[in-house]
Amino acid sequence: MTELPLTMTAGQPAPLGATFDGEGVNFAVFSEHASRVTLALFSEDGARELADLDLPERTGAIWHGYVAGLRPGQQYGLRVHGLYRPDMGHRFNPHKLLVDPYAKRLTGHLRWHDALMGYEVGAKADDLSIDTRDSAPYMPRSVVVDPAFSWGDDAAPQVPTDQSVIYEAHVKGLTALHPRVTKPGTFLGLAEEPVIEHLLDLGVTAIELLPVQAFLNDRFLVEKGLTNYWGYQTLGFFAPEPRYMANGDIAEFQQMVATLHTAGIEVILDVVYNHTCEGNEMGPTLAFRGIDNASYYRLADNPRHYVNDTGTGNTLNTGHPMVMRMVLDSLRYWVEVMHVDGFRFDLAATLGRRPHGFDRDASLLQAIRQDPVLAKVKLIAEPWDIGPGGYQLGAFPPPFMEWNDKFRDGVRRFWRGDPGRAPDLAERITGSALQFDHSGRPATTSVNFLTAHDGFTLTDVVSYVEKHNEANGEGNRDGHSENFSDNMGVEGPTETASVNTARARRRRNMMATLLVSQGTPMILAGDEIGHSQGGNNNAYCQDNPTAWIDWEAADDAFLAFTRRAIAFRKAHPVLRQRMFLHSRERAIDGLEDIFWRRADGEPMSQQDWEDPELRLIAVEMRTASGTPPYAALETAVFAVFNAGASVRVVVPEAPEGEAWSLHLDSSRPTLAPRSLRSGAFKVAADSVAVLVLEPTA
Repeated sequence: MTELPLTMTAGQPAPLGATFDGEGVNFAVFSEHASRVTLALFSEDGARELADLDLPERTGAIWHGYVAGLRPGQQYGLRVHGLYRPDMGHRFNPHKLLVDPYAKRLTGHLRWHDALMGYEVGAKADDLSIDTRDSAPYMPRSVVVDPAFSWGDDAAPQVPTDQSVIYEAHVKGLTALHPRVTKPGTFLGLAEEPVIEHLLDLGVTAIELLPVQAFLNDRFLVEKGLTNYWGYQTLGFFAPEPRYMANGDIAEFQQMVATLHTAGIEVILDVVYNHTCEGNEMGPTLAFRGIDNASYYRLADNPRHYVNDTGTGNTLNTGHPMVMRMVLDSLRYWVEVMHVDGFRFDLAATLGRRPHGFDRDASLLQAIRQDPVLAKVKLIAEPWDIGPGGYQLGAFPPPFMEWNDKFRDGVRRFWRGDPGRAPDLAERITGSALQFDHSGRPATTSVNFLTAHDGFTLTDVVSYVEKHNEANGEGNRDGHSENFSDNMGVEGPTETASVNTARARRRRNMMATLLVSQGTPMILAGDEIGHSQGGNNNAYCQDNPTAWIDWEAADDAFLAFTRRAIAFRKAHPVLRQRMFLHSRERAIDGLEDIFWRRADGEPMSQQDWEDPELRLIAVEMRTASGTPPYAALETAVFAVFNAGASVRVVVPEAPEGEAWSLHLDSSRPTLAPRSLRSGAFKVAADSVAVLVLEPTA
């Protein structure tokens, strides 16, 4: 089939993907086991297949060719020939149009049809059969793009980690209901003035976006009238998600980044290099499976099946050099071409897996660490997957930071009043040193969070004991069952003033704990204004007001408190040190920089720590040994975390010329800073109080 007078010449094996050089387009595709690779070219509207051209040259495992006269905007796909032998791990089927793994733009989303399957649906032999229907009518097209963008004087903010406050957000969820955003649900909408004003006013330094690489709407969701809202089913590792582009132009993403950079805000992407959207052997053939199944995926001992350490049906084979190259090329593309400032790696334990299990020195992790481009950006690991030995908190090498779920659970359980939780909270507010104080890693390695996209919002943590995921259509079986939450006596919304007062204070307690703890704080978008998901703790398929932030219902009082707590953290470097704080017996240099005290001012004893009814922690934090001197700014911070009854707390003795001032009190959120008149003060029940040692002058 050739309706265009085109000539294919040898071209070059690099770079991979479709590259416009001003006169034509070079195509290069990796496939180690294919016998033939065909380029399918489509009409301007994508409706007609105009030409099928075999890539004429093969250099190693890279097939390549050059077509003069093609321009950006050209729609194309791939058809790859070879063995269809699932029992040998090969699933080539040239009847299936495939997305180029290096495509920089996709035209949209696929339309579900059985022709997308490489096998005959319902056949007796299941996936061992082969389906010969053309899948092109149902597939999105890859698009040739020229990614050049006029960046002007754009510069990465490069905010040091000890000054970072991360804000996890969803492109659509953040903007869909904002009354002043003119392009809701898009990259351009996220970069509009009302959103940036809110971020700057709040005090965050980075926005961490849920997946924005092109992803799949799962068939089982579409059939239930739902949507893959979160985006953890990647189809294209280089292409921005089409639904977030108002006009289908990748420059919209670049414009968003440039605008955020101008405001001094970093952009971090949540990326999913552990699996793809193609599922297990019963899933569709959309790209990687049809290009070279045996190379792109980790296969089981019976290569008909897939290793499933991710719980999604497949695991990307990042140990293969060309798959690893794709991941690295993708990361560098988003840094160099799209100017992002960092990445949060979904199920990152999978990226470090070797046949014997997790290895912090696995090839991909080593490659990322040594890469000169990636060395400039923030790297954050979600340090677990569902495979054997998949929980690897603290095991990643520097410079990786890590999501710390122990912080989340420890803070929730302490404030809920669980017995014996005070020692754990002490570990969490000092940077979880047991997990992270090794290999020269800084205290900022621990990304502390109370909530994230996966789980209850902060309002729901204090409003529900049980999850309420019925709207997901899975009989409320999905989502975590243990959330360490507390409804204060009433499940869900209530008009009872005492319950709402208690819930508001609990939220202030947890937010204050987050923002005075050593480590790098992360806040879930919407928590600062009281967003609720109605008790749904797994809103992955709720592309609707359940997950969209309701700006009109904003809790202005809690927003003001959160803003104040962030400002307080920024103003007091003792709270955000890179060096870990240690008591004398644990300090390398023998100098104490942290002091634990009882309410009566006496040092904590081992017996005190072992008391299961201990509900109060008082800690004096000073500048860590080896940290640049902050003495000109402040001497010490004294924080009290009281999950019990009101109590009079004795403060450490102040040196001559200095006095303790109360700056933050969750029981009196609007209280102005004031100096103490005596060596003790009353701490309210269920509250956090933070004091600063300041010159009396």
